[in-house]
Formats: sequence, structure tokens, C-alpha cells
Amino acid sequence: MKILVTGGTGYIGSHTVVELQESGFEVVIIDNLSNSNAEIVNSIEAITATKPQLEIFDLVDREKTLNFFKRHNDIAGVIHFAALKAVGESVEKPLEYYRNNIESLINVLDGMRANGLENFVFSSSCTVYGQPDVLPVSESAPLKKAESPYGNTKQISEDVICDATNATGLRSIALRYFNPIGAHESALIGELPLGVPNNLVPFITQTAIGIREQLSVYGDNYNTPDGTAIRDYIHVIDLAKAHVVAVERMIKGKMKKEFEIFNLGTGKGYSVLEVIKSFEKVSGEKLNYIITGRREGDIEQVWADPSYSNAELGWKAVKGLDEMMQSAWKWEQAYREKDKDKR
Repeated sequence: MKILVTGGTGYIGSHTVVELQESGFEVVIIDNLSNSNAEIVNSIEAITATKPQLEIFDLVDREKTLNFFKRHNDIAGVIHFAALKAVGESVEKPLEYYRNNIESLINVLDGMRANGLENFVFSSSCTVYGQPDVLPVSESAPLKKAESPYGNTKQISEDVICDATNATGLRSIALRYFNPIGAHESALIGELPLGVPNNLVPFITQTAIGIREQLSVYGDNYNTPDGTAIRDYIHVIDLAKAHVVAVERMIKGKMKKEFEIFNLGTGKGYSVLEVIKSFEKVSGEKLNYIITGRREGDIEQVWADPSYSNAELGWKAVKGLDEMMQSAWKWEQAYREKDKDKR
């Protein structure tokens, strides 16, 4: 069965492509390479012995998107990752985020509808919860006003998907995930943002290896045990496996309703300083970091109640923080070594 993965050369997308291919699916990727590299398909092939098909274009281009679905009307399911995803950047460039994230989604859904395709998995985010009143946060928690345009695009996207599902024969699953980190055990794929990282862990590993001079910790005056923000960090492989489970749930007709929502997290929160300490422990490196002011759009603390996902999907995050940090460091070292060999 053929699965379309939009944004499939990106961080989470590439790991999901690996898990899909290792589960026997054929994968075709659409990516505009705005935050990734086409060479990722070679790394995926090195891991799985199968090279996924890659089509390079922007899903905001409606004509190209609809044309793609005409040519690939045998797709068994779509996993939609493609989106701009940096909280801080979205505050600075809100119109870019709304245009890119919403228009691309609508074009994909239109392409599916025009060709009778029914199974859609959406890459959503815990940012839809804002700062929850109760922790851990379950799927039934009320959605607060988004703290950033990025978070708002995820809320709006879920509304669009829900309405489209109600009006058509679409079957949809929104996976609200918390903070994916880590890398594949082969160290052939990992988190490699183009330019300056917006996420904590690649900034940690790039600082440790000398690419970045210093790591900034945004705020130490939050109402948390050590004053730094708390997140639920989940290994990207655990996350990728959940997407395979979601696709199989749809194809096998196991959904309980036409639009389902699942939290993907570990159920445990770690502060920024705890993540730094874990990295220093597993790597043996001392990090150069400073405390700076809070970053606009960031929430204080959030972690998942994954019990519904665990029970209903039969899925559970199994990798711990030290293992996540170890794999991220291994990937960073391997990538820089390979990069050095090229020069």
C-alpha cells in the first residue's frame, strides 16, 4: 500500500518514512525542502534498503498539488507533516505561517476529495492546549487561546479537518504531539534544521560540538521547581511508530469515529535545565549556556496524559530522556564527521 508523507524529508517525517517502509508500506514524499535536504532520501535508503519516491514542490501551489493527486489516486493514506513550525518565528512572521500552513492543508484535502482518498493523519501539536489549567493534559482538555500564530495554525487546521470530515467521506486522525527529540539509532538521520535552530536539543548539540558559541535558556523565573520551562520530551522513533499505528488503524477499519484525536507524549515533564544536565551526563561535555529573558509565545509547562493513546492505539513511548539525548549527540557527531569528510 502506498502512503503519501508530506514534509517527508524533514525531521519527524523522515523517521516516519523509515518506520513505514520497515512496516512494508510504499512511500512517496512531497517536500519543498525549505527546512530539509533532498539527500535525506539516500539516508533513508541506507537504513531500509528502499529509496522512497520524492517529489519536490510547494503544497501552497494548488495546481501542482491537485495534479499530484490525479497522478497518485491509488494512495491508501496521507500523513501531513508539511508546515512551518517555529513558535518564535511565527510571532515575527504570522502571515507567512497562516498562508503556508492553512493553504497547504486545504490543497491536500481538496486533492484527496477530488480523487476519492479517505485516510488522513495530521501532524498536530500540544500547542493547541495553550497553558492548560490541569496537568497532565488529556485529549478532553479545553483548547485555550493559542500563545503563538504557529499554535493557532494547528487549532485552525484541526477545525478545518473536522469540518471537512463531517462534510465528506474523509477519515482523519490528529496526533497532538509534545516535544520530539533524539535521532535514529543508525545516526544516519536526525534533527538538522537549516540555519539557527529554533528547538532546544539541536541548539544543545550544535553548541557542544562548536557550531554555536552559546546556548540561551529562555527564562528562569517560571513557576517550576528550577524556574525553567517544562516540556514532555518524546523520542522521535516512538513518535514515528505512532504514525504507522494510526495509518494501520484507518486501513483496518478500527476507528471508533470519523475524526479521532490522540496525545503523543511520555506523561513526564522535564525542565530545560534537566535536559541540559542529561546531555552533559551522557556526552561528557560541559555546555556553555546563559539564562536570558523569556521568549514570546512560550508557555510555562505542559506534559501529556497519554493513557488514552496507550489504551486505544496499543502504543506507548518507551525511550527515556538519557537515551533521547544520547541518540541526538551520536547523530550530531556523525553528521559533522561526514560533513568534514566532504570538504
